Amino acid sequence: MIGENKVAFATALRRPGPILLDGGLATQLEAQGCDLGNALWSASLLATNPQAIVTASRAYLVAGAECIATASYQASRGGFAGLGLSAAEADGLMLLSVELAQQARDEYLADNPNCERVPLIAASIGPYGAALHDGSEYTGSYDADADALRIFHAERLQLFDESNADVLALETIPSLTESEVLAELLAACRTPAWVSFSCCDERHVSDGTPVEDVTKVFRDHPTILAVGINCTPPQYVVPLIGRIRKVLPDTAILAYPNSGETYDATENAWSGTVSPLDCATAAQDWIAAGAKLVGGCCRMGPEHIRAMAKRIGQ
Repeated sequence: MIGENKVAFATALRRPGPILLDGGLATQLEAQGCDLGNALWSASLLATNPQAIVTASRAYLVAGAECIATASYQASRGGFAGLGLSAAEADGLMLLSVELAQQARDEYLADNPNCERVPLIAASIGPYGAALHDGSEYTGSYDADADALRIFHAERLQLFDESNADVLALETIPSLTESEVLAELLAACRTPAWVSFSCCDERHVSDGTPVEDVTKVFRDHPTILAVGINCTPPQYVVPLIGRIRKVLPDTAILAYPNSGETYDATENAWSGTVSPLDCATAAQDWIAAGAKLVGGCCRMGPEHIRAMAKRIGQ
């Protein structure tokens, strides 16, 4: 059951028109000159450069985002243990991610006193594979059973459920097993949530399960208010939205894919480009297909979000 003080996300979903999410936090942090070449990725800056996170989040708010994600996607007790931090210190840094998003929001609202809508804060919670830092969130191939996944997610969900986040954002979920574990755990939370899948094509999540099969796990769920796709090539988004809508016709759908560019590990370089204008046009298509929340993921920066805002009339 959703808590009485946790209604901001549900209220936003009832408003007419789309909700614009932010883009890739790491993308903007790297543009600011931050070195994220470590196992904790953006979350490493919680310990070393928290102001950079505030600056990056504000860049997305200025661009028009109505919801910003915390710098906690790859954060976990195990990950911070690698820095020699205790479980309590790790929990403190994860909660700091919410406080930094609040700071960015407060500063933005102070600079824009006539802002009609208070931006939402989404606690970014990555899959088990994100903590492994081996790319397995894009395959779902884990050396972990449901019990291990339950233990891993339970401690973080409890932590963020008790924070001031407006919504729990379970992102880049690649498998049926992890979806089932999250459905069970999220039912005990008081903060509303969204779940978004990483997909390998227009029909399947990353472990090869049909998207309809993972989607139906969240049918009539008491706290999951939106289901969708993220960190997936944009060309797959429209058909995936259609498949999700058939299973969950009364649930909000979100779409925040990556840029569609490809990474060559040998050359340590990205290839292909997607312009902000292309993304803005695509966002219109996602909304027309049924998405309520749209934005970007990897390689989508403030300029992409700004173009989306202009195109969809935010």
